[in-house]
Amino acid sequence: MPQQPIQIRPFVPEAPQGKNRVKWWGPGILWAISSVGSGSILFTPRIGSEYGYSFLWLLLMVCFLMWIMIREAGRFSVVTGRTVLDGFSTLPGPRNWALWLIFVPQLFAAAVGVAGLSGLAGSALKTVLPGGLVLWSIALLWASVFLVGFGGYKWVSRVAQIFALIMVVVTFLAALQSKPDLQSFTAGLAPNIPDNLDIPFILPWVGTILAGSMGILWYSYWVATKGYGGAVGELHKGEDVDDVEEEGRSEKDYYAAIDGLKAWMRTMSNTALIGVLIGTLTITSFLVLGVELLKPEGIVPSGVDVALQLTKLLSEIWGSLGYWVMMMAIVVILGGSVIANQDGWARSFADITLLLPLSGYEKGGDEQVKEKAPPKWMHPMVFWRPSKMGYRQALKIFYLVSITGVASTALILAIGDPVKIMSFSGIIAAVHTPFIVFTTFALNLNLPDGVRPRLVTNGLMVAAGLFYTVFMVLYAINFFSGGM
Repeated sequence: MPQQPIQIRPFVPEAPQGKNRVKWWGPGILWAISSVGSGSILFTPRIGSEYGYSFLWLLLMVCFLMWIMIREAGRFSVVTGRTVLDGFSTLPGPRNWALWLIFVPQLFAAAVGVAGLSGLAGSALKTVLPGGLVLWSIALLWASVFLVGFGGYKWVSRVAQIFALIMVVVTFLAALQSKPDLQSFTAGLAPNIPDNLDIPFILPWVGTILAGSMGILWYSYWVATKGYGGAVGELHKGEDVDDVEEEGRSEKDYYAAIDGLKAWMRTMSNTALIGVLIGTLTITSFLVLGVELLKPEGIVPSGVDVALQLTKLLSEIWGSLGYWVMMMAIVVILGGSVIANQDGWARSFADITLLLPLSGYEKGGDEQVKEKAPPKWMHPMVFWRPSKMGYRQALKIFYLVSITGVASTALILAIGDPVKIMSFSGIIAAVHTPFIVFTTFALNLNLPDGVRPRLVTNGLMVAAGLFYTVFMVLYAINFFSGGM
């Protein structure tokens, strides 16, 4: 099947200007919450304890590449009014091949990832509250299901903004209080490979710096939900989302529409930068804490012991206040990640389910919902939906409850150890990241002139894809050889 021509969205409202742009930071903040989770808490302090600031340059490089990647994922939604996965269905080759390669492995990764994050948060809560790890893990998981399923995007975004503020303030102040050595810190900005390099030791950390493979796509979903480039329309019928004025939905001149989309993309790019900066500041703060608190003590803890050890050592600086402040930061970071991950995975699975019956030559899945009844096999998933609720929202709730609710709960009950649970999803994220980067790159090459990525951006996307391809190979070798 040849590549389907991609058209820009027909209606382009005015992009926000000046201070109004702050109101549009929600997708970036929500993405930051989704991306700063177990990797920051479990792996970053360990890297700091073992290698000091030697890999600060690598951390910042990956964060920069992540900004490029999520911005390019958001580009397609802003320009076309369609989701990125909808765009993947138009790629040349067997029908919906890209969707199938994402859908099946990520169903497993979603259940495992949410179970692991909930377990980690539960392991922190059980140290300060009565009840065991399983109790608090499952309680947090289902509280998140309720918020994501019935609160809608606005509530999820509001909770994420509060969590992000707490996360950044607490971790940054804790890092400052640990009195980092500025000379060593700045020396870490220069690329350097330590003599005692242990590749299996650093690979899990590299793979968890900010978003994983699906996190790259989630940013585009939250951008679409917020209404970047135009109203969400049928995309989120029945969900509490923001309304975007479309000036009477009068169709603009093509070149005026292109100029309007460029303005929206600048706002989207800045929002992505805000999210990456929040995540980078948080992870860097955990690196500082690892260097300044763990390294002098010769402590390189593993698993959930990293968080508990940091909490103990910070209490030596701030007293009992330090203990409770760091514990709150850990619970907020992990709890926020559970919420954002559940929302992102459920949206993605709902989108794929609607797209699979369609041909790449048909209209985008968002419009097709209005015109084509779902196939019979989909009825058991959505038969319960109220008439005012769209199919996409009903499917989102179905996957939210079944995959990131019931299946994740079963994993917590069966395995228990959150670190062991999360190790199973690592290989899927490692394989999918270069695939999603190169697929998004190929998709955006087909956008019309004026909104197509420039040569420099394309070069950076290729560099990001190659970087994660090398990481994928190394990770797979170590994973299957038993090195992880």
